[in-house]
Amino acid sequence: MHFQLTDEQRLMVETVRKFVTTELDPYADEVERQDEVPPELAERVRRKALDVGLYAANMPAELGGAGLDAVSMTLVERELGRTGYALQMLVARPSNILEACQGEQRERYLLPTIRGERHDCLAMTEPGAGSDIRGMKTRAERVGDTYVLNGTKHFISHADAADFAVLFAATGTEETSRGTKSLITAFLVDLDTPGVEVRRGSACVSHRGYHQCELSFTDARVPVGQRLGEEGRGFELMGEWLGASRLSVAATSVGRARRVLEMTTQWAAEREQFGQSIGRFQGVGFPLADMATELEAAELLTLRAAWKQDQGTMTDQDVAMAKLYATEALARITDRAVQVFGGMGLMEELPIERYWRDARVERIWDGTSEIQRHIISRAMLRPLGS
Repeated sequence: MHFQLTDEQRLMVETVRKFVTTELDPYADEVERQDEVPPELAERVRRKALDVGLYAANMPAELGGAGLDAVSMTLVERELGRTGYALQMLVARPSNILEACQGEQRERYLLPTIRGERHDCLAMTEPGAGSDIRGMKTRAERVGDTYVLNGTKHFISHADAADFAVLFAATGTEETSRGTKSLITAFLVDLDTPGVEVRRGSACVSHRGYHQCELSFTDARVPVGQRLGEEGRGFELMGEWLGASRLSVAATSVGRARRVLEMTTQWAAEREQFGQSIGRFQGVGFPLADMATELEAAELLTLRAAWKQDQGTMTDQDVAMAKLYATEALARITDRAVQVFGGMGLMEELPIERYWRDARVERIWDGTSEIQRHIISRAMLRPLGS
């Protein structure tokens, strides 16, 4: 593994950093106050992202994306992580599960999404089946040349800004050693389909302006041609997506943690008490050292997983370690930052309290920390027959 970035990667990092600084950050306070991204701002950012080649950077070049390798994409995600999700997600990275589109699906869903003409969301989590994916109750029953959808999804990120959903639904059951489990199938569902309702979910303290929604399906019909992949094989497709998604969460957590550390170090150098900067007191200096060390460890774990993905050797354990450590390091770093800033760290006048709040959700979505620990420990014990 080489730690030196290529000239192209360095230029890319500079480009994304500049884009975040000039095109996203100036609107962070406005989005935070309004809990909304104004439509005209969203359209302007998307156009500029398309103009500079940052839009759909994770998609293959032959499909119109930037075709970045995993390490380069991780660097992009890291830099975008320096701002909140509501803004960074305007620089869209469509779900790589859309690469499974075939035939007409490519023209109707995949290619327009890469061009920024359509926007996707992923509908997987349910009120009664969070981490228990195969326990989901939303069903798709085949009737002739259509599937009839019934059920509810929640915690569906930015569904209110999407045109269609990649929906996971049960299309049957099978008996396993742990009882009856659902057979999962993926579908491409236009959100204006009769019988589909999108509702804004409860307000969340993390990432204001980036909304979680509820989707309900009441006898909604979709053609068989909108099935993504084979019937009953959606769990495998989901597994492919989750790896990329968890690596993205790790990378954005690293970027956000670095932003917080920079701000905290600056504050510790400039804030004076008892005739000297507070950073000279061990009670502040030592936490800064711990924050810096944890950040470097998180970044290395994340880049290692990305590098292994480029080599074709990344495992679920690799990405689970990266996601687990990076998100928990972000939590510790933001908490220490609040302590260094003191009372001002909790004031809305400064963005530290925002980063502190935003950090909390990273340990929950795309697989909780407990799920990541389960993946890691299972990989350790399986070779020993346990």
